[in-house]
Amino acid sequence: MRSQNLDRRSLLQELTLRGVRITGQRKILVETIQASERHLDAATLLALARKRDSQINRATVYRTLELLKKLRLIDELDLMHLNGEKHFYEAKTNVDHVHLACFECGRIEEFTSPLFDRLKGEISHQMGFQIRVVRLEVGGRCSKCCRAASCNGCGEEVCCKTERRN
Repeated sequence: MRSQNLDRRSLLQELTLRGVRITGQRKILVETIQASERHLDAATLLALARKRDSQINRATVYRTLELLKKLRLIDELDLMHLNGEKHFYEAKTNVDHVHLACFECGRIEEFTSPLFDRLKGEISHQMGFQIRVVRLEVGGRCSKCCRAASCNGCGEEVCCKTERRN
């Protein structure tokens, strides 16, 4: 699931500005990534693209993903390996964000906060480190699964059903 406040670059526009040749199949793949409401793995991207052009093959998908990664137009994520060792892809956003992965239902949510931006600034300032890539994934239980859970004093640090008292 994508957060509504994250703007994503126009991948086709970026490719055009950089003088990259856009074939018909590449255009379909890029449009599919851009339009997706979820994070796509290569197999899902191929299946969706083949609905528009049955001739698109796996090699074209991987070459396009590699190009987009090389140009830093998409991010490659493992999303806590919820579905095995798959990698997922998303168009870069205007702001860095955290991926929240639910271990129960597999839902992926995106979270932004000024605190995250301040933390990056603090790292840069204190360590003299120039940040180029930020990836943060948090695994746990989403709010929907928490509401549906039957927790009766599980003892976890943060519990969905009971309030912890010190």
